[in-house]
Amino acid sequence: MVVGVVTWDLHLSDCASLKDKRRVLLSLKDRLHRQFNVSVAETASHDRWQRAELTCAVVATDRRHAESVLGAADRFVAGHPQTRIVDSTMSIR
Repeated sequence: MVVGVVTWDLHLSDCASLKDKRRVLLSLKDRLHRQFNVSVAETASHDRWQRAELTCAVVATDRRHAESVLGAADRFVAGHPQTRIVDSTMSIR
């Protein structure tokens, strides 16, 4: 069993309130879960309305599958029109 985790530090330039931030993140988390069958949570920057940290995890039978899923999720987040990735880290164990 292999566990892969990717964490994104995001800038949300269009958000003018925590309510806007919650709307954007809820949509993003739901789409990631639906499209890639991963678990996603907001893990930091809860009180900052233009910043967010999302962590995404996948459990797979082999390393190559975990890398593939997390890579596709990373490309999806990078292409999201309301977010900009400031930093990201990936770990597979």
